[in-house]
Amino acid sequence: MPTYNKLVRDKIPEVIANTGKSFNTTLLENNEYIKELKKKCYEELDEYASAESDEHAIEELADLLELMHALAKVNGADISEVERVRQEKAEKRGGFEKRIFLVDVEDE
Repeated sequence: MPTYNKLVRDKIPEVIANTGKSFNTTLLENNEYIKELKKKCYEELDEYASAESDEHAIEELADLLELMHALAKVNGADISEVERVRQEKAEKRGGFEKRIFLVDVEDE
């Protein structure tokens, strides 16, 4: 029996059960849940970075967005609050659309 020891989406146990396979799960306490959400972000970001097609990249971005929703919630907000903060930062500091790469800044 393969061991995964990782956070999975809510319907994954149902998907596995429908295959007739047995499995074990546990419910995480809040601190462990937050830790596993953060680990899952790295996993999904790595999968995005190694995506070899736009379609695969979009799937991994969707996974990251789902994690953003969950992380916002455990931090006492929802994704609309995260979006509001993102917009404020974009207005003050801009986005990343101009592809500017800062090489260095002269010290005084």
